[in-house]
Amino acid sequence: MLHLHRSERADALVGPLAELLAQPPEDPFAPDVVAVPTRGVERWLAQRLSHHLGAAPGEAGVCANVTFGSPARLVGEVLAASLGLDRDADPWRAEHLTWPLLEVLDEVAGEPWCAALGRHLGVGTDDEVRRGRRLVVARHLARLFASYAAQRPAMVRAWAAGRDDDGAGGAVPADLAWQPRLWRLLRERLGTPSPAERLGDALRLLTDRPESADLPARLSVFGPTRLPEDQLRVLHALGGHRDVHLWLPHPSPALWEKVAAAPAPASPRRHEQPTLAGHPLLASMARDATELQQRLAALGEAADVHHPAPEPPPTLLGALQRRLRADEPAGAPHVLAADDRSVEVHACFGPTRQIQVLREVLAGLFAEDPTLEPRDVIVMCPDVEAVAPLVAATFGLAAEGGEPGHAVHPGQTLRVRLADRSARQVNPLLGLLAALLDLADGRVTASEVLDLAATDPVRRKFRLDDDDLARVRDWSVQTGVHWGENLARRERFGLPALGQGTWDVALDRLLLGAAMAEEDYRYLGPALPLDDVDSTDIDLAGRVAELLDRLADVLATLDGAHPLGTWLDRLDRALTLLAEPAPGEDWQAVQARWVLGDVRAAAEGREDAELRLPDVRALLADRLQGRPTRAGFRTGALTICSLEPMRAVPHRVVCLLGLDDGAFPRGGGSDGDDVLLREPCLGERDRRSEDRQLFLDAVAAAGERLVLLYSGADERTGAARPPAVPVGELLDALDAAATAPDGRPVRERLLVRHPLQVVDERNYTPGALGRPGPFSFDATAHRAALAGRGPRSAGAPFLPAPLPPEPAPAVVDLDDLVAALEHPAKWFLRQRLQVALAGETADVEDRLPLDLDPLESWQVGDRLLTARLAGADPRQAVNAEWRRGEVPPKELGRAALVDIADRVAPIAEAARRLAGAEARAVDVRATLPSGAVLAGTVPGVRGDTVLRATYSRLAPKHRLRAWVQLLALTVSDPTRPWRAVTVGRAPGRRPGALVATLGAPDPARAGAWLDELLALRERARREPLPLPVSAACAYASSRAAHNTEAQALEEADRDWRGGFERTDEHHVLVWGEADLADLAGTPAPDEQAWWPEERTRLGVLARRVWDPLLAHEETEHP
Repeated sequence: MLHLHRSERADALVGPLAELLAQPPEDPFAPDVVAVPTRGVERWLAQRLSHHLGAAPGEAGVCANVTFGSPARLVGEVLAASLGLDRDADPWRAEHLTWPLLEVLDEVAGEPWCAALGRHLGVGTDDEVRRGRRLVVARHLARLFASYAAQRPAMVRAWAAGRDDDGAGGAVPADLAWQPRLWRLLRERLGTPSPAERLGDALRLLTDRPESADLPARLSVFGPTRLPEDQLRVLHALGGHRDVHLWLPHPSPALWEKVAAAPAPASPRRHEQPTLAGHPLLASMARDATELQQRLAALGEAADVHHPAPEPPPTLLGALQRRLRADEPAGAPHVLAADDRSVEVHACFGPTRQIQVLREVLAGLFAEDPTLEPRDVIVMCPDVEAVAPLVAATFGLAAEGGEPGHAVHPGQTLRVRLADRSARQVNPLLGLLAALLDLADGRVTASEVLDLAATDPVRRKFRLDDDDLARVRDWSVQTGVHWGENLARRERFGLPALGQGTWDVALDRLLLGAAMAEEDYRYLGPALPLDDVDSTDIDLAGRVAELLDRLADVLATLDGAHPLGTWLDRLDRALTLLAEPAPGEDWQAVQARWVLGDVRAAAEGREDAELRLPDVRALLADRLQGRPTRAGFRTGALTICSLEPMRAVPHRVVCLLGLDDGAFPRGGGSDGDDVLLREPCLGERDRRSEDRQLFLDAVAAAGERLVLLYSGADERTGAARPPAVPVGELLDALDAAATAPDGRPVRERLLVRHPLQVVDERNYTPGALGRPGPFSFDATAHRAALAGRGPRSAGAPFLPAPLPPEPAPAVVDLDDLVAALEHPAKWFLRQRLQVALAGETADVEDRLPLDLDPLESWQVGDRLLTARLAGADPRQAVNAEWRRGEVPPKELGRAALVDIADRVAPIAEAARRLAGAEARAVDVRATLPSGAVLAGTVPGVRGDTVLRATYSRLAPKHRLRAWVQLLALTVSDPTRPWRAVTVGRAPGRRPGALVATLGAPDPARAGAWLDELLALRERARREPLPLPVSAACAYASSRAAHNTEAQALEEADRDWRGGFERTDEHHVLVWGEADLADLAGTPAPDEQAWWPEERTRLGVLARRVWDPLLAHEETEHP
């Protein structure tokens, strides 16, 4: 007989089920059978039964000799056994049906009656995208046909009889009329009755010969809210000779009675059914449970037992649950107590803040109630993969003891378990397979390959540590790689002759750089040596070459049409070539190869089927997603999972995360190929209705607290966002169920709108966010909030006072002096504080360049100028630039190189005209009047001239370097008529050169000026001098032109604001975003004596450095 057991809460059904299982069966060795909807429910139920079965009062028992499984598997095995079939070998199973259906599709897709399908599959065209949909379509249709057989077997039987009916009294829609004919061809191909056709015979056999099903005399199905038609009919037939117990969580006994008393539905179509529920939440969300009851009633007589759940607590949550149980939309409202926080709704700025707020909510709950344990809390969300990285970051376990002096957030000490993540996320080898399948028909970009190399299995296979990966990234930028492993990849995208920016060319540059240096602009074929491969890098270069070679080999095999067996062999080979599991993690390789073997087994006999890459990707998609196991649930940790696994399982605290509008309910788009969705009937699956039922089950399963979180505002724009519609309906129901003491709507008490930042002081203001005390437990953020609450004050200076002086070196390096004058702030940070800023790191660019940015143009120009001055063949230098990979391809690059070469020409010409003898380096050692010694080397000396040419516009730093070198040469060898000439680009857009010539001063004056500069160097070691080189030059030049101090400051400020010095990272660190007037400062008394008429320190220092230079400088445009 069929026995219906129902209760408002699933835990109220456990005791009666345990009593049933405790009754010894006739065969003591026969296991009891309990079917459950999910593995999470299985784990919970087994644990709860262990508290009853074999347990003495106050002690734990054991749940043994109970077989759990899904209702689908139970019914499938019953049907197969009754008809003498092998369920696993049934050709009508969806995973087996794909292959014969694929054969039928290939035969008929070009016929007129199947024209729509043929167009979708690109029949008669060379459209590879459409032709790659064959297996995807076959799998989709196989699932639809299996769904039709399970949910509407009458329609399938009509198709088998030659009628194109929809199984509910109507015809199949005209645009789907190809489906019945396709199904009949498939039926003919298989030559075996379909499950819908076999269902009637199986039901008769179960009725006439009950022993045909190898099942005990009693069996149970626990926790369903929806069962397909075939499962219901089989369970009913089993109930003719066995005790079949259905244990149903149902939110409302009153609604059950209403449905039981109502006349049977006159039509099976869903839209023709009247609404029987009175409460709006039941009317909106209890459709699945209501329709299951109606369909059970239509089967015939069944024993109906109601197991009342304990009375809900006298809280707002309890008041809502009582109204749901009574199906009362109206009544005496519950008066909300001031401390009632049984329902909480949190509106946050985006998903990250949702996780942060969830952590604070849970920390508060555990702090309030010492009896609450993580196992008592469940967190469910529509998309667990989307929140998994945020959960790991927010709930990450704190280090042992935390940082000294810093309290550990209590949320970081919780054990948190993400229960049902996909297999590709849990097993990195499966993730690698998925990544390779995605790469195989893509562009194989630089960032994708670097990401692949950084995955654990690949980096372990090729022994790549973090430093190695950083080095490989630098090489990829320097070699100009963008996308494509070779010319074959480029050919797929219409660029068959463009090798620039491929991994193949980059690898040639890397390996050639290990064998030879980039000298004299030599290159070998298309490869220019990479001049950044040291002897210590050769091993790494070899490993990278091996990785790229293997990857190119693997990707080349994942192309074209091949038999399934070949595809699987190649994927297995890819794992061997590219991956190595961690020590002790060999299960990853075993599981990955088991997945491939499972695909092979499912296609037994059809391994010769020709498939393309999209087909293979679709074939593996479900297996790479994986299936939840019972081990992930009820481990004692706080469980975070998707909505289905723990549906209707009671917990003291139920949290629903990610209830955003558009994200929940899921399944916004309907499948246009599904006949059932055109005119749905009672009991047929609807994803949005299922999510609404899950939401209602969660509300009913919450014992003490219900916490809802959603994105109430955009985290970037601040624009308000509504919650998911079920959340809005819940708030409406709570407004109707209760009143606040102050007369306000209840939702205003429940809904908390959180600030954007964790450091907002509202998080720590008692009562500001719905909690009597501070909302947040984040002690670090609290300190930041307190700091923000204090009075605003100007930031502390980078250095309150100059550092103590250091002993002067016996010999000062010439280049060190130049560096101190060229960039005093940078020199101070590096030399005295030992601080080196990383600067901007070049990004990996996945697109071929279409133009050169200013820095890239300068780099190309500087190299071409150097080549011209060295006497290299200009064509050789230009060819080297093509091979470097930085210039745009083809005509775009040619135009850029021509423009740069035109700008290089006048600079090179001017430098050649000024050059005399061969360039040499001159060692200098100058003893100054103060006794200090300055030593170093001056390069580029031609006769008595220091000549330097630069592709840059002639800048103050170039002129200053030349001046210091000239002074050092004059003091070191006063017998020669030294001069310094610097050639650079002229201002303006047109090509041209500007030449600055410095004449040597009197040797005695030169020594005195070097002493002054050394004195400035010593001051620069104690503090960052306010002497930005370009602004200081502008000031001194203005004063040399007899302008006033105010005019000179204005000129310097214009240079400071308009150039790059103000945003220089070293200046920003030292002075922030200060204006030039703020850092000009007041000169010290001894400094004031240098230039009494200057009132700013900037003015004094600028003139100290620049006045002698300007007096000896001449400029010309040759």
